[in-house]
Amino acid sequence: MPRPAAQQTRPRVKPELMSPAGHWPQLRAAVEAGADAVYFGLNHFSARAKVGFTLEELPEVIRTLHERAVKGFVTFNTLVFDHEVEQARDTILAISESGADSIIVQDAGIAELARRITPDLPVHGSTQMSITSAQGAELARSLGCCRVVLGRELSLADIRRIASQTDVELEIFVHGALCVSYSGQCFSSEAWGGRSANRGKCAQACRLSYELVVDGTTRDTGADRYLLSPGDLYALEQIPELIEIGVHCLKIEGRYKDAQYVALTTAAYRQAIDAAWEEKSFTLDAGQRDDLEQVYSRGLGAHFISGTNHQSVVLGRAPRHRGVKAGTVVRVGADFVDIKMEAGRSIKPGDGIVFDAADWRSPDEPEEGGNVYEVMKIGDHGVEETGGSDHVRLKFGYGDVDFVRIRNGDLIWRTHDPTLSGRTKKLTSSAAPVYTRRLDFDVRAIAGEQLTIKAKSQDGHVAGYVGEEKLQTAEKRPLDSALLETQLGRLGNSPFHLGTVTLDSPDPVFVRTAVLNDARRQLVESIVDLRGQPAQRRAVSVVLAAPDLRERKPGDLEIRMDLLVRNSDQLDAAIEMRPRSITLDYLELYGLRKSVNKIREAGIAARAASPRILKPGEQNVIRFLVSLDCDILIRSAGLLHDLVTKTDVPASRLHGDFSLNVANRLTAELFLGKGLSRITPTYDLNASQIDELATNLQPEAIEVVAYSHLPVFHTEHCVFCRFLSNGTDNTNCGHPCEKHRIAIRDASGLEHPVMADVGCRNTVFGAGAQTDPKWLSRWIKSGIRQYRIEFVHQNANEVSEISSSFAGFFAQSIDASELSRKLEKFSPHGTTEGSLFVPKDFKNLVQLS
Repeated sequence: MPRPAAQQTRPRVKPELMSPAGHWPQLRAAVEAGADAVYFGLNHFSARAKVGFTLEELPEVIRTLHERAVKGFVTFNTLVFDHEVEQARDTILAISESGADSIIVQDAGIAELARRITPDLPVHGSTQMSITSAQGAELARSLGCCRVVLGRELSLADIRRIASQTDVELEIFVHGALCVSYSGQCFSSEAWGGRSANRGKCAQACRLSYELVVDGTTRDTGADRYLLSPGDLYALEQIPELIEIGVHCLKIEGRYKDAQYVALTTAAYRQAIDAAWEEKSFTLDAGQRDDLEQVYSRGLGAHFISGTNHQSVVLGRAPRHRGVKAGTVVRVGADFVDIKMEAGRSIKPGDGIVFDAADWRSPDEPEEGGNVYEVMKIGDHGVEETGGSDHVRLKFGYGDVDFVRIRNGDLIWRTHDPTLSGRTKKLTSSAAPVYTRRLDFDVRAIAGEQLTIKAKSQDGHVAGYVGEEKLQTAEKRPLDSALLETQLGRLGNSPFHLGTVTLDSPDPVFVRTAVLNDARRQLVESIVDLRGQPAQRRAVSVVLAAPDLRERKPGDLEIRMDLLVRNSDQLDAAIEMRPRSITLDYLELYGLRKSVNKIREAGIAARAASPRILKPGEQNVIRFLVSLDCDILIRSAGLLHDLVTKTDVPASRLHGDFSLNVANRLTAELFLGKGLSRITPTYDLNASQIDELATNLQPEAIEVVAYSHLPVFHTEHCVFCRFLSNGTDNTNCGHPCEKHRIAIRDASGLEHPVMADVGCRNTVFGAGAQTDPKWLSRWIKSGIRQYRIEFVHQNANEVSEISSSFAGFFAQSIDASELSRKLEKFSPHGTTEGSLFVPKDFKNLVQLS
């Protein structure tokens, strides 16, 4: 257990700079730009499924990195299905054998498995674990994680508080793309496209355009059509404080980005970390900052890490790379465009630009743009070739631009700068090492003894050299420090630069320069070879036991229906239905006590749903939930840790929800063993996989959501605050979430409800109700007895009708077909199988994987 918060201190450590690599070009760029560590995936079990190395390439990758004193971290950050567990085990063993410095893991059961089978391989908890508190970090520690990657939605104050309450190593993202949803809590790709973000196949539904619907009426959001598309993170200026806090690793996002992006961002953050560590001030010059925006940017900002500002995280004009804002159109001619330049910005022939017409053009229309052919300055008396005016005229190749589609006021973004490759060429394509590390030498040269030289690298490797002949007294040119620095400093194409040279030579001795040159070569080769040797690690044989399939008892046949409601009107209707239990998932937690008592008075079991995210300072939620003295639906692993370790709530009252991301038997058994009495599988499982999980476990430990509007996004960004107020956060927004109902409408006309929780976090729910009645009978046959019916914006009558339809099915008074027909009537956008959909060839796919 960690030391108490009052005694907790973190030593000042220089944080690792970790860079992304999709493949070899990016990996080499990261090394040459000065990364301390590189993270990358394999072709499977990685959250970036389109890039990565093969398992066969892995030893070479690790050796290449280690020879340059760079660590290699392998992302193993997807959920693992039951049929993949043995493959996952074998892959982890191979990763450990390769000498990789850690694996970054999302799946809790796989993290615990890795600790068992490879106890010497460090395990890091991925950002997909949704860790936003010290409690979450401690839960990850109990799984075997020595480091956790914190959620990108935390502020410096949040990070500081976490650092004071746990000594688990902390890693944070400091640059790159932001997901609108908490990592690991996005189910949009799974629900709408059958391709899970938790399985490395994000469809980026957050980058699509949406209309805002407020209280049933479409609200004009002007140029801001991309309501869920955040800008990119830029936290370079926060590095001094992150070092002072004690963050262990600073991470750059971008395994899908090219080598130029990796080189430029790594080089910039390398300079900033080195300067901050030496307590020197550092600021990127305007050209460097422009290059960072130019290489890839949706709009750089210190989003979340500098504090909450809902007006700045999502600007909403565009979802793609914009580059550098160069100017504004002031005149459109028949074959030219005049623009007023942004201060300090420029456009030159060959640059690629795009005209941003978001103010008047539909987001479905392609943008106008092209490569600039000619740039002329505009003076007070017309067009000039030279002059200092901030107005310029742009001309393009014949037919490249349709000038009819450009208007005054359009913004101009420079999306491509052809000179950028020249500024990064050395980092991205040099054959010789560019970024080098210090190599120190200790030399002992005494007459009558052999010359000895010890070399020590910056990363701690030591090699020695002993000369073949005894040294003679010098008559003319005795060995001195100047000669040693000259000869040993000729490190040329090696990955080193000369550090300190100490000489122990009480008598003048003569040493041939050829001997020194040969010693230098041997020592460099030895250090590089030592670096490249894979670590010797233990491998523990673990046989994955078959599930214990006991016979079902007749007493287990009663089906228990739970109704989850989100307001008092729904609650009254639910009580009338007399279900086995009712779950309260209210906007305001402190309105729960009266409702819990009301449920109890009706003789029905009450359950309160916890928030999915708990940040530092929100732990009073735990005390409140315990004080209700009812069952708790746990949606946060950190909350589970505190409930189990700091309270006496019995396990029978603790139920894990879908957000714990239980995708296999290992993870289910792990959470059940940590104090839960039952779990709800992740929405990444289809109906057949849920059935399999119930078969592999005792089915009474499974709770299935039989009807819901899938919570597709769970986000720190507040749509209410951003578009229904001028406020920056909940202290000045006026709480429009308490006065209005909103939804976002997609291109096909579907309206997806948006609701806020007690932490002002928003959940976007799928428009269609997800259900699959034809699988209910199969689940019942497998022994599943606990079924949840979830409501979002349904009125009391709809709650009654939907609940009674399910009650009729469970009582066998209607069949699955009749249930489907009834449910269709009460969902404006119909019903969908959603994530429950089972492909026809699913069994074949499983067998082939």
